Parts: sequence; C-alpha cells; structure tokens
Amino acid sequence: MKWTDTQRIAEELNDAFPDIDPKTIRFTDLHRWVMELDGFDDAPDRSSEKILEAIQAAWIEEAD
Repeated sequence: MKWTDTQRIAEELNDAFPDIDPKTIRFTDLHRWVMELDGFDDAPDRSSEKILEAIQAAWIEEAD
C-alpha cells in the first residue's frame, strides 16, 4: 500500500482499530498507525495533510 491507497488504508484501519472514532483522531496518530499497517510500504515523508484528510474521510465512511 502507498499513501494514495486511501480507501484500502481506511478499510485496514477500520479493521485494526474498531473501537476508535476516526472523527476524533489526531493526524500524528493517524500517520503513525498507517505506517504500522501490514503491507504498507511508502516513505513517511510522502504523506501530506491533504492525504491524511482523505484517509480520515474514507475511514469515517467505512466506520458508518
């Protein structure tokens, strides 16, 4: 997975953190959690606030 795989990342985060409300997460935590996902293979500095927002939005949709 790469940072641009926002939907897949959101699905993986939803499975990994079922008790977390994605509306309340900090981007620092989100960044770390994405980096720790199995199968994630991208450079930490390739993310941006825009990408993290897209991941968070997809995760919110996934959690609903």
